[in-house]
Amino acid sequence: MQVDLRTIKTKGDKILDAPLATIGGKGLFTKEIEDALLEGTTDLAVHSLKDLPTELPAGLTLAAIMEREDPRDVFISRDGRALDELGPGARIGTSSLRRRAFLLNRYPGLDVISIRGNVDTRLRKIETENLAGIMLAAAGIIRMGFADRITAFLEPDTMIPAIGQGALALEIREGDPVTRAIVDELNHAGTAEAVRIERAFLQRMGGGCQVPMAAHCIADRDGIQVVAAVAHPDGNPVVRTSYSGPDRDPGIGSRLADELIGRGADEILKSVLPDWEPGPVVDII
Repeated sequence: MQVDLRTIKTKGDKILDAPLATIGGKGLFTKEIEDALLEGTTDLAVHSLKDLPTELPAGLTLAAIMEREDPRDVFISRDGRALDELGPGARIGTSSLRRRAFLLNRYPGLDVISIRGNVDTRLRKIETENLAGIMLAAAGIIRMGFADRITAFLEPDTMIPAIGQGALALEIREGDPVTRAIVDELNHAGTAEAVRIERAFLQRMGGGCQVPMAAHCIADRDGIQVVAAVAHPDGNPVVRTSYSGPDRDPGIGSRLADELIGRGADEILKSVLPDWEPGPVVDII
């Protein structure tokens, strides 16, 4: 079978001079790709799931979720020092409001600055921007062959991963049985189950890159473990919750969101986005 690869630059790829949180809108890294699917100029889209909104355009569907790469965040240090060894004012670069919030919650003396660009560009900025280090997703670093640059992996109890982080989503047109049959065997049931719960949390929270929130789920034969949080961009306050047990209902994600809203997450979100409202409780794909 012949496969033709097509690279499509999205709005999120092109706008590199502003933090993601200030660009606004959903589908920053997906719209142009989904337009190509709907136009029929491409048959299959491969997305980083953490960039994919929970509401897909009419006529499109997720055909498979591939097995997750390491979902954790990593720290890449300029001189080999770990985060715990950095002094007040050390400059850390990241494109993620979520990483900023959790970093400042744990290390309030850091100077967290926004950096954009591909992996190569961000690695270069350690020197050009005089950074003590940068924060990135482990999955991207590993896939790009830069695993040897990793100084430390941050465990989810310190830095809860982004929703869907590490997973690749395969999107196709509805009513395309040929493409679906090709990619069906690439679906990883355990990953698909876990990210469905995470995305249910995201949907209920009405979230996007403008708000620091996180949810991470691990599914195995004994049940699931979920940890979720909403944080203020300055690091405080943070509200967290978790679930561990045999219940595998995707609605757990929505219920955890409601729990956080009842404990003050709504006030955090409204302080960042005055027009914030919770999203609907729907079945997530």
